Amino acid sequence: MDVLEKIKSFSINMPFEAAEDVQFCQDAIARGREIGHLKERFPVTQACLPNGQTIPLLKTMQTSVCENNCNYCCFRSGRDIRRASLTPDEMADAIVKLSDAGIAKGVFLSSGIINGGIHTQDRIIATAEILRHRYHYPYYIHLKIMPGAEEDQIFRAMQLADRVSINLEGPNETSLNRLAPRKVFLDQLITPLKIIEQIRRVNPSHLAWKGTWPSSCTQFVVGAVGETDLDLLQTTDNLRTHFKIARAYFSKFSPVLNTPFENLPPANLRRSNRLYQAFYLLRDYQFSLEDIEFSTSGHLDLRKDPKLAWAENHLQFQPVEINSADYEQLIKVPGIGPQIAKKIILSRRYGKIRDISDLRKFGVSTKRAVRFVLLDGRQPAYQPTLLNVL
Repeated sequence: MDVLEKIKSFSINMPFEAAEDVQFCQDAIARGREIGHLKERFPVTQACLPNGQTIPLLKTMQTSVCENNCNYCCFRSGRDIRRASLTPDEMADAIVKLSDAGIAKGVFLSSGIINGGIHTQDRIIATAEILRHRYHYPYYIHLKIMPGAEEDQIFRAMQLADRVSINLEGPNETSLNRLAPRKVFLDQLITPLKIIEQIRRVNPSHLAWKGTWPSSCTQFVVGAVGETDLDLLQTTDNLRTHFKIARAYFSKFSPVLNTPFENLPPANLRRSNRLYQAFYLLRDYQFSLEDIEFSTSGHLDLRKDPKLAWAENHLQFQPVEINSADYEQLIKVPGIGPQIAKKIILSRRYGKIRDISDLRKFGVSTKRAVRFVLLDGRQPAYQPTLLNVL
């Protein structure tokens, strides 16, 4: 099997998952059709990066051999599948070839664990070093930090990458033990996230790639072991507050044949979407965890997004006056985001907003906002049938 065939094999057993915000790009479906023929050949996804740029991103692995036996994973050691491994030279050369061909302009590099996390991390770092220093690779690199990686390895990975990540899988030790019995929640997963933030805080940024330390993120498997949405968002909010993670990914559990979880039902995709929406409220909209509405069982309402649920309980009878509300009040109105709120505030020097059509000019989703705002003391008229589309 040649190098490119090995890279293709990584996507044969691994369900294709959109990455780096693609779930919430409004035109993701259209872009997916444009690169659909490439998805069949290589694990490439159209990805929205932290800076808003969109690129075709190669999602690949240093090796699909893994000594761990995670209960949900298609690459678990106890599963009889075709395996492939690439040396750092082979992987770097293949990435450059795919880049030159226009197939991928960035790479997300993970790996199965072979001979321990430290050895595996060395191979990932070696690939990134070859890309940056031999090939002068200028594109986005996202490096996975392996469980048990040492501090010096984490530092070196951060010098080479645009983003690094550590998958927690579960929100706490109990759920992780059910998902991945060989992983250690605090020592192998939480501690590296802490080290990443310490490196960013203590070391000068000129030591990093492009003079900026990479952002960090994590991923959870949603719906396999009975974790609640509250469990997931509590852990995520703590990581965001204390370790400054930029993103959490909520990957919907899908059963894989010949694993201990093969007979479990797949998780509801809408649940993952609600978790993403709640995360963005915490990160970008100045919501606190206490603002998020959970059921008595600790779950988000699948029927409506959490911002709308909050507004119906807090703004339905106390609508926000668009002409005088401060930034924090405006961004809590459904249909108004951070950039639109800033435009509204800046527009006040030119006069008041009195008509719903003026809100539309700012980009406000008036169908979502109309029930919760006042325009110069008056609530805009709306049709009750609008409630069905919110």
